[in-house]
Amino acid sequence: MKIWDLPTRLYHWLQAALFIGLAASGFNGQGPHVYLGLALFSLILWRLVWGIVGSDTSRFSQFISSPKSAWNYFRGKARPKPGHNPLGAWMVIGMITTLFVQCMTGLVIAGFFDAIPGSELVITDAVFDVLCTVHGIAARMLVVFVILHLVAIIIYKLRSKPLVLAMITGKQNHSASTDYFINGSQLAFSSNRKALLVLIASVLVTMTIVVISQ
Repeated sequence: MKIWDLPTRLYHWLQAALFIGLAASGFNGQGPHVYLGLALFSLILWRLVWGIVGSDTSRFSQFISSPKSAWNYFRGKARPKPGHNPLGAWMVIGMITTLFVQCMTGLVIAGFFDAIPGSELVITDAVFDVLCTVHGIAARMLVVFVILHLVAIIIYKLRSKPLVLAMITGKQNHSASTDYFINGSQLAFSSNRKALLVLIASVLVTMTIVVISQ
């Protein structure tokens, strides 16, 4: 059955590519690192909005679960459902949150808010040092998230659940009982046109920040 819409799949692979590019470009805050960071910021903005207005399996309201649900799933006592499992949901939230923090601190460190009147009163030397530290910690946290993600992929592959293939084709094998969410409604998918409009809006926000910084 279809689980992931095209926009969500593209987001996943673009995020992975940008993360690799950012890591390869070094963490000196110059050159390609800044441009790749801006692209990632636009992508994260898109994902945050898509998590509200996107397809069912992409919406935060559909896959965010309680720690108890995640623990029950870990113990094999939770009923599977389409999309992210409870543990995977927490991984997604953790990664998106960390990426957002990484992007925001990166924007400050790169000086994109320096032109805003009064910014020097807020972004003091002490605050700047803290943001640099947070930026570095977030980078290391992302590495941990990536490693955990790769381990999960291997584990599910051994259980004959190819997560990578599902994120390429958008389809995943599920029993008929999981074709519905708890409230009994079938999966609904948002249009690619809506996704494109959200992406354009996200890019415009990023461009506005860049223009203001000049």
